[in-house]
Amino acid sequence: MNAAPADQIRLLDVQALDVRLQQLAHKRRSLPEHAEIESLTKDLTQLRDLLVAAQTEESDTAREQTKAEQDVDQVRQRAARDQQRLDSGAVTSPKDLANLQHEIASLAKRQGDLEDVVLEVMERRESAQERVAELTERVASVQSKIDDATARRDAALEEIDGEAATVAKEREVVAGSVPADLLKLYDKLREQQGGIGAAKLYQRTCQGCRQELAITELNEIRAAAPDTVVRCENCRRILVRTSESGL
Repeated sequence: MNAAPADQIRLLDVQALDVRLQQLAHKRRSLPEHAEIESLTKDLTQLRDLLVAAQTEESDTAREQTKAEQDVDQVRQRAARDQQRLDSGAVTSPKDLANLQHEIASLAKRQGDLEDVVLEVMERRESAQERVAELTERVASVQSKIDDATARRDAALEEIDGEAATVAKEREVVAGSVPADLLKLYDKLREQQGGIGAAKLYQRTCQGCRQELAITELNEIRAAAPDTVVRCENCRRILVRTSESGL
């Protein structure tokens, strides 16, 4: 393949722009905010699960407290009715009086036991409420950090994408001035060779694979016409000759 030396030089410009686009793509993928957001999101998911569990516990203990208080109220009302019967003098039989007094005493003990249950449930509910409040605050804090990291990430992405768009337009213009067959070969090699399709021959060394050329290869390149498109024997990339090639 033949191409004017100036076209081959422009191929290096295309390569430099492609390298910059690769760098920008890598920078976009490896922004520290990506890992930060991922880590914070995992933390947030765990905290939300804990919060749901705490809210469920608080709700359960609230129902349990209501039930326990209702039980106390029922026993209290029954004891009040028994006491009213006792105080009214309507019960005159000694046996009935003894039974009534025994029932009042039993209800008093039952009421005391149920009130202890209410207190125990209230303590558990209060603990659950404190846990809900703590986790709600932690969820809000982590969410705030995620929002901050997301804003920083989006700002960085906007800047990177803006530069990438500018570089892509420049690449389009420069590539448009390179002969189609030369550009096609370059693109093919770039795809095969990890993004580098053309490299400068600098001080007898291929800047693509960083290998110094053998003397026989250098002699062949020296003998080649200026418009001959030469390739590196080691990496097969297009070698572009300049005044710094050391030929």
